[in-house]
Amino acid sequence: MSTINVPQLLTQLSLASGYAIESRSFAHYLNENDKLKYLRYEFHYPKMGTLPQVDLSLVNSEDDAIYLCGNSLCLMPRITRDVMNQQFDKWSQMGWFGHIAGNYPWTICDEEICEEIGSIVGAEASEIAMMNGLTVNIHALLTAFYKPTEQRHKILLESRAFSSTHYAIESQIRLKGFDAKTSMICLNPRVGEECLRIEDILDLIETEGDSIAVVFFSGIQYYTGQFFDIERITRAGQAQGCLVGWDLAHAFANVPLHLDLWNVDFACWCTYKYGCSGAGGLAGIYVNKRFEKMEGDRLVGWWGQKFGARFLMNNELDLSLGASGFRLSMPPMMLVMGVIGFLEVYKKTSIEEARKKSIVLTGYLQHLLTHRFTLNAGKISCNLITPTDPEQRGCQLSLKFNVDVSTIWLELTKRGVVCDKRFPNVIRVAPVHYYNNFMDVWRFAHVLKDVILGLEQNGQFDGI
Repeated sequence: MSTINVPQLLTQLSLASGYAIESRSFAHYLNENDKLKYLRYEFHYPKMGTLPQVDLSLVNSEDDAIYLCGNSLCLMPRITRDVMNQQFDKWSQMGWFGHIAGNYPWTICDEEICEEIGSIVGAEASEIAMMNGLTVNIHALLTAFYKPTEQRHKILLESRAFSSTHYAIESQIRLKGFDAKTSMICLNPRVGEECLRIEDILDLIETEGDSIAVVFFSGIQYYTGQFFDIERITRAGQAQGCLVGWDLAHAFANVPLHLDLWNVDFACWCTYKYGCSGAGGLAGIYVNKRFEKMEGDRLVGWWGQKFGARFLMNNELDLSLGASGFRLSMPPMMLVMGVIGFLEVYKKTSIEEARKKSIVLTGYLQHLLTHRFTLNAGKISCNLITPTDPEQRGCQLSLKFNVDVSTIWLELTKRGVVCDKRFPNVIRVAPVHYYNNFMDVWRFAHVLKDVILGLEQNGQFDGI
């Protein structure tokens, strides 16, 4: 269980402040006492008037928007523009010499951030490589780690894995000469439930383990927001002789990770969500140092060559040790700068401090949605499908409605709420610990309640 008892903490703060938990004044009080409140000003935060589809007859154009969409794309750090402009200046002034001179020489700029990235995921710099996009990296890692045999050929994942991950695994199975229908185990939740139970995951690994080559789950499930027990699942898979990898797209910079401590075999992630690097930002991989001299067939390219041999052009392969040997091409320097922009902000805090705020921020949202702004009293009802235990989720809450969410989402958008819809009936909201505050959460809960009441009164909703 979480070390922070959010209901108890909110009650204590309510008594100390003299404000009711559901009041606007209490949200303001929480903002004033937020130790990380300064981070909001490190980001460009959109105004109501700058967003498309906002109805300016309903809101003040100068007010801050209610941006809760960091699980799709986090906001831009202010420093990112400066970091990128420095490289544009260098390119314009030096041309080719930008590869070897100035801040972040382009031939090594990806390597220079590996130590900081490693601190976020709990790994050594040599176990990290920043390269490609997430799906490409899934292919690169599975090409190396998925070595099916007639006896052990299956890959285990959750049933509602992100589509790109699902497709990549399917194609890897086919490329290795097997049939996804028999080699792909997609574990479903129990009937009537949305999240997987840890005991069901462990039971399946134990019963099917001798036929499973790779266990490949999401660290945090994109649809439900469930944070899987990475350590226990990794240990269980390895005990059965499986390799265990993780898709950390929704976990990176969202929750503390300890990949070395948990003895994870390999992992990958994107950085444009909680890594705030920009749409399509540079992705990362982790390869446990146990595999630093990994042999066998895998994808290779010249950027995986040892630096001293890379430019000899003798076509004699001499791969770098560890994760660096998995690199294929020179990373786009501007995508590296997007990551650096986030890291410059991240230096002002830590994942541990950010997580403390996140637990309270998301817990406060949960309280508002399930108490004063209850969503189950009328014709339109909503259930939280994200685990209520803070230790089993990140910052995201997934709200499942009994109606099609298209109209609800549109009405929220008109009022300056930026959130994510998953058809037919789920809205995902993610108050991000780096720039969101407690007033954002209060305003969202208030707007959502007003929207639902308005739709109920007008009968403007469709069932499913």
